[in-house]
Amino acid sequence: MKTRTKVVVIGGGIAGCSTLFHLTQEGWTDVVLVERNELTSGTTWHSAAQVTNFGMNQTMVGLKSHSIRLYQELAADPDYPINYHHGDGGIRLANTPEQIQGYRHFASMARGMGVEYEILDAEECARRHPLISTDRLLGGLWDGMDGDIDPAQLCQALARRARNAGAEVYRNTPVTGLSQHKDDTWTVHTEHGDIDCDIVVNACGYRVNEVGAMMGVHHPVASMEHQYFLTEPIQAIADFGKRVPLLRCPIDDFYSRQEKQGLLVGFYEQDCKTWGLDGIDPNFVNALCPDDIDRVMPVLENVFKRMPVLAEVGIHTIVNGPITYTIDGAPLVGPIPGKRNAFCIIGLRAGLGEGGGHGWLLAQQIVHGEACYDTWVIDPRRFSDHTNVELTALKAIEDYQNEFRFHFPHEHRPAGRPAKTTPLTPVLAAEGAAFTVVNGWERVDYIKPAPDFHPSLTFDFDEAFDVIGAEVRNVAENVGMTEVNGFNRIEITGADRHTFLDRMLCGAVTKRDGRVGLGYLLNHHGCLKSEATVANLPASDRGPARVWYGSAAASEIHDMDWLKAHQHPGEDVQFRSLTNDYTILVLAGPKSRAVLSACARSDWSKEAFPWLSVRECFIGFAPAIVMGVSFSGELAYEIHVPNASLYAAYLALRKAGEAHCLTLFGARAVNSMRMEKGFLHWKADLITEFDPFETGLSRFVKLDKADFIGKGALLDRRAAGPVKQLVTLRIDARHAPAHPGASLMKGATVVGTVTSADWGHRLGMNLAYAFVDPALATVGTVIQLDMYGDLVDAEVIAPSPYDPKFERMRG
Repeated sequence: MKTRTKVVVIGGGIAGCSTLFHLTQEGWTDVVLVERNELTSGTTWHSAAQVTNFGMNQTMVGLKSHSIRLYQELAADPDYPINYHHGDGGIRLANTPEQIQGYRHFASMARGMGVEYEILDAEECARRHPLISTDRLLGGLWDGMDGDIDPAQLCQALARRARNAGAEVYRNTPVTGLSQHKDDTWTVHTEHGDIDCDIVVNACGYRVNEVGAMMGVHHPVASMEHQYFLTEPIQAIADFGKRVPLLRCPIDDFYSRQEKQGLLVGFYEQDCKTWGLDGIDPNFVNALCPDDIDRVMPVLENVFKRMPVLAEVGIHTIVNGPITYTIDGAPLVGPIPGKRNAFCIIGLRAGLGEGGGHGWLLAQQIVHGEACYDTWVIDPRRFSDHTNVELTALKAIEDYQNEFRFHFPHEHRPAGRPAKTTPLTPVLAAEGAAFTVVNGWERVDYIKPAPDFHPSLTFDFDEAFDVIGAEVRNVAENVGMTEVNGFNRIEITGADRHTFLDRMLCGAVTKRDGRVGLGYLLNHHGCLKSEATVANLPASDRGPARVWYGSAAASEIHDMDWLKAHQHPGEDVQFRSLTNDYTILVLAGPKSRAVLSACARSDWSKEAFPWLSVRECFIGFAPAIVMGVSFSGELAYEIHVPNASLYAAYLALRKAGEAHCLTLFGARAVNSMRMEKGFLHWKADLITEFDPFETGLSRFVKLDKADFIGKGALLDRRAAGPVKQLVTLRIDARHAPAHPGASLMKGATVVGTVTSADWGHRLGMNLAYAFVDPALATVGTVIQLDMYGDLVDAEVIAPSPYDPKFERMRG
């Protein structure tokens, strides 16, 4: 066994084997996989092993398409062919118009990744799958690439190719510990000796947190018991003449695929069961949980109605084994939060179908720092440390119970709430607030007009449309207030803080005390990494001279890791997270200055406190830091208040606002206003696939700076010209918005993808942002939006259509 290697991958299931293979494909061959038993002895061996192209965002579709291409190549290898039933086709059933509408959106989204789905009516579903009933059936989505694969053969094929490229695989080699050294390298301790390495990858399936504990981290992954049956042969299958399509049914909570001349039928019962939360038997290897047929009987009754043939055929095998879920259902593939040179590829509940793509994207991140797609939807740092075992288990149960039910826009499922709150959460709830969730935080979505107000789940504009419009109007005409909790706030101190930030940001860095700037951080490929406000606070009795670095709530761990990773040895810079200590109250509207002046001493005039200023003060008697910044496009103030004083500040502002028609507004009103103003959203419009020039942010780039992270790569990208260009679109529809991922067409060709969209209530305009082919980015160009299968005109308009000269927000 080697004693030194570049990467050690821990775990020999689909996640580990795929990662090892793809590392060799990226050019790293001095890599090792260690497995405590035999390859595929965890969840992989009993996987139902379905391989679908269906995904609910473009990253997932892209990685699944890679898996399918890879598996086709492996199956065709004359030296080591594997069993892969490719192209059997699969149907996802639907019994409501809203589900069909959702499928039409996902078809539009997938088209941008070169994947075509069909929308079928009930009769066509039954024609393609002759074993199903059309009872309670409206139609379905057809994925022509659907199929299934042999799990063990797949993993052995990947391991074989990795070995042939120079990688090594050590079976029956349990890991007993992990040690990280001062230079951030690792030693992997095993029962057969130690291996020193640069990088460690946790690919341990349901034992993920056993290895996580060895490096002092907890991953939000929980296992669920999952049962499927294998039936005796079915004559109708033999008579069909070809393999029957796969079936996934959100109506009756089951799936099926052909297995020899019978069926494999799996269940997602409501009375489901977690597994292994209190520890896993070390001897649980190639093992299953006890059969529990009673648990699935309520589901089985409906399954018999959907597939009557099952009531007449015997069951010859029952499989009940653990599968892993994360706290939001999507895998965790990427850097381990708070650790250097440590990655994970875990929580792959659909591991066999997706594992080829997940290993592909992870290997790119390890070798190149980024993948070809923005991987935030699977990034392990998208959660902060509130994701304990109990919360993860609640969300895993909820996700299991809704396995084939996609999330609708503005749908917020109830399990595990409220996870993170402020002193104002119950106060705002009493005011009628409906809440959304941002990184676990309960944040006001809008104010309900009545306690029993519950908008429909739809991709169209819902019943909250007029409610949000009224909130926006009062902000534009008077003044509104909302709470923004969880905003990522890092205090940076030290003599070298400005020099450090100058290196991190691609534009000018505001150094003057009392001033605020906006800047962008790039990765080493010259593409967008983060967006940050930088506020300079002078020394006072509240602290030393310092910078407040502020960014999106979801970026809390992502940005801290990035900043710390680029601090030079000996550089006098210190970081302290204040994210959980402060909450923002936003005042927005032409009367916001009057409200602030009524409850806070000092001169708040335009001359004394202009736009992009920051000042310490008191709101009533509550200490606060006020920034003159706006995400709404109106005169606005961010009032940062310690949580201990938050209620006092809120009461003072509400009292002061009585004379100025102050009302509350929520996140949906904010989104409408920021769309009108041309402000972008991190990980919607600001993604790692594009640079600041392509994203319309050239004014924030200062190429005459001596250096900044990504400068050389950015210069190369600029010389090569844009691949896509971000534009603002006016959509010719009043019944529905565009939705992220929807395709933009020119004739039969996909020419762009929507990133954000909403109705602009101040303009009376249906707006979207999208990356399109550069030749189509000229103002006045008309293309078509694929809106649920209908083509509607989308005109490129000038950015920031509301108050384009920024006069209102300057007061």
